[in-house]
Amino acid sequence: MARTCVLIPGDGIGPEVCEAAVRVLEAAGADLAWDRHLAGTSALEAGADTVLPESTLAAVRTHGIALKGPCTTPIGGGFASVNVALRKGLDLYAAVRPVRNLEGVASRFEGVDLVVVRENTEGLYSGIENEVTEGVVTSLKVATVRACRRISRFALDYALARGRRKVTVLHKANIMKLSDGLFLDCAREVFQGAEVEYEERIIDAGCMQLVRDPSVFDVLLCENLYGDVVSDLCAGLVGGLGVTPGANYGDSCAVFEAVHGSAPDIAGRDVANPLALLMSAVMLLNHLGEREGSERHRACAARIRDAYDAALRAGACTRDIGGGLGTRAFTDAIIERL
Repeated sequence: MARTCVLIPGDGIGPEVCEAAVRVLEAAGADLAWDRHLAGTSALEAGADTVLPESTLAAVRTHGIALKGPCTTPIGGGFASVNVALRKGLDLYAAVRPVRNLEGVASRFEGVDLVVVRENTEGLYSGIENEVTEGVVTSLKVATVRACRRISRFALDYALARGRRKVTVLHKANIMKLSDGLFLDCAREVFQGAEVEYEERIIDAGCMQLVRDPSVFDVLLCENLYGDVVSDLCAGLVGGLGVTPGANYGDSCAVFEAVHGSAPDIAGRDVANPLALLMSAVMLLNHLGEREGSERHRACAARIRDAYDAALRAGACTRDIGGGLGTRAFTDAIIERL
């Protein structure tokens, strides 16, 4: 039987890149059935009273897995981030963003192979802000032992399961001695005696080192805000957000998504790059293979990865990574190489 997954197209270029990813998955024989649900401005346009309907959350809880397109988040006002609400609503506490060079995609560095593991539920993204008095606003950074320990344990388990050599914690405990200090204390406790190298770096010095020589890093463990910033920085090392996938894991659910924005200015113009979402779909298939022992999904993931690698090597690229293909033509180029 086909494995049912939730599909959340999102808005902006989301529906286009989702359609492209689904086409490739179907052509590769992924044997997935899609339960489609809305989030973002598309949910409001369809008559929902919120950008993240409870029916969408309930579907992900039921099926345990989802592929999600980008959703627009207003800047400085409007509704709250759909992505943050989704992670909190499903307790998707661990974000994983692999970053590697792709042959055929020009970048400033070679041999980049990093993974950013980001705590997803608290920190400054808790969204607790207050206007104390006119002209004075405070934001509350939240850190709990429970969240800091479990993301540290997740990073350790991830590193061990995938044969990674080192985990580096990025922090600012020299200034935020309590919140970032707690994050460090929990990480040290979890990694004590572990069979993987462990180190700590202050976040600003770590960013400087990333753009000097990213090869000194392997797995980067970050609290919420740092992980968001660092994962985009790392994407820039290998060609941008159009070539980096993302996944959000909880104990019972996982949501796979591209980390780029919804780019409403190019929506509907057949120029969006669907590769990041397709790479996220490959992560979804591998997750099914690991969690459910499905070798067919693992094999399908390998076929798709080989196909888009071959397309990129042949110069079949979208405009954002140096080529001239549109969304549909790039998708066709990958399908031809399956």
